[in-house]
Amino acid sequence: MYKYVFLLAAVVLANTGCVPKRHLIEAERQISYLRADSSRLTDERNNLRLKVEELQNQVRSLSMNNADKSSELESTQKVLLAQQQRLQQLNALLEAQKAKSEEIRKKMTDALAGFSSDELTVTQKNGKVYVSMQENLLFPSGSAVLNQKGVDALSKLAAVLNLNPDISIDVEGHTDSIPISKRYKDNWELSTERALSIVRVLTQKYNVNPRSVIASGHSEYNPVASNSTDEGRALNRRTEIILTPNLDELYKLLQQ
Repeated sequence: MYKYVFLLAAVVLANTGCVPKRHLIEAERQISYLRADSSRLTDERNNLRLKVEELQNQVRSLSMNNADKSSELESTQKVLLAQQQRLQQLNALLEAQKAKSEEIRKKMTDALAGFSSDELTVTQKNGKVYVSMQENLLFPSGSAVLNQKGVDALSKLAAVLNLNPDISIDVEGHTDSIPISKRYKDNWELSTERALSIVRVLTQKYNVNPRSVIASGHSEYNPVASNSTDEGRALNRRTEIILTPNLDELYKLLQQ
């Protein structure tokens, strides 16, 4: 660019004597323009060089960040894989519990097939088996002394339990909302005594492992039907025997 500027200047100077003044002014203007244009291009080049250097710095920074991100991603993937494996283990244990629960339900249903649905029911819910026995099967009204038909039902239930010793057994006594007024102080005492009577028969007469059994009374406070009708109150006067497959492995895994 400078070569052309000097060349033009030389031509102008060589011909100054014979060139009109306006031509000289025009030549000087072009020289000034070329000089200004050269300076502008130089500035643009310098600015561009600065931008390139800035971009190079950004690329290096991004490369370092990408390395950090890659390390973070790898760590996260390892954690995710461990959590997925843990989830698979939990699902396997829960499925095993569900299968065991269904097996127990079928065995209980078969063992207690001789009793009618208004005497007892066997259901499965949330991995547990519920054997719900009505008052008319187990006890005289207002009493915690088992009748013979109730003892027979418990003998069949105990036979299944003894073949499956890895089951936790919760015996829950329930009443309706009518206050007891004879032998027992209140419905709390009646419901608890009924649960204890069943536990004693299971453990003392039929040798169910007492370490697997829990007895509790719930009085009128966990009804399954309305206490405003005779039919509803009859359903509420019940004892529930809740069977839960052993969850030790599951609990150990959850505590890890």
